[in-house]
Amino acid sequence: MKHVHSSGPARDPEGLRYDAGVRDSMRAFAGSDDTLALETAAAVRSASQAVDRLRSQGAGGRGLSAGALDVLARLSTAADEGLSIGELARAAGVSSRNVTGLVDTLERDGLAQRVQDRRDRRSVRATITAAGRDWLEAFRQPTQRAMSAVFQGFTEDELARFRDLCLRLVENQQRIEQYLNAARPDEPPAS
Repeated sequence: MKHVHSSGPARDPEGLRYDAGVRDSMRAFAGSDDTLALETAAAVRSASQAVDRLRSQGAGGRGLSAGALDVLARLSTAADEGLSIGELARAAGVSSRNVTGLVDTLERDGLAQRVQDRRDRRSVRATITAAGRDWLEAFRQPTQRAMSAVFQGFTEDELARFRDLCLRLVENQQRIEQYLNAARPDEPPAS
């Protein structure tokens, strides 16, 4: 999809930003003027895409997805024995299948490796490699500069509140998923 730059967001009577095009399309979709939740979802998606675009540029064409980067960062702070796929999945709030694919990618790129669990020979754990630590170190400064730029003008309080609001949104989504999964007991749970 081609990204179209507009002249910027409009302002409501309270001075708060909104996207007039999104508002118009959400009114048509909802069939009413009650579009605040829909507009907010669109704004969250746009903000997430903007952060991901900056993160990708900071990766310098090294092509790690946000998910793979998250796994690599978690492995960098793990103990020497690494983390199991299940531990990584729980920490990231995604399925074990998803994490397995991310670890496959990191292993293929030489940034992580699977090792046998010393306590349970049937299990494997993922650990970061020296190349993975080097990759993260090279990625750190451009990312810090990019995030400082994208959040320029935000106060510490605004950033903390924004973080809180985003995590509340994630909690609501997880609660909804749990409810939906409990409502369909005949289907296997997502792993």
